[in-house]
Amino acid sequence: MAALVISLMIQWPATAMASHAPSVTPVAFAAMTDKMSAKAKEAEGKMQSAYGEVTGDTGQQIKGKAKQVQASAMNAKEAVKDGTRSAARKAGDASNKLANKIK
Repeated sequence: MAALVISLMIQWPATAMASHAPSVTPVAFAAMTDKMSAKAKEAEGKMQSAYGEVTGDTGQQIKGKAKQVQASAMNAKEAVKDGTRSAARKAGDASNKLANKIK
């Protein structure tokens, strides 16, 4: 997985210069994989918790709930990152508009 991300990061500048078409950036790809990891962790936690309930194993229930909490934290982190990116994008757009008005 890391090799794929690194190869995408190396190829990104050349790709960006060659085409003006919108594409998936390495940052967006990494964000997608982080979100998928959080969903996988949440599903794993739910399954482990359910297994613990069925078998009566409170240890498995607790471990499953802990994984669900970890997934919630991962999702919250991604939400903050998305908000930061959005704010930065809006600030950049506003500065470009101002710069165009000044010209």
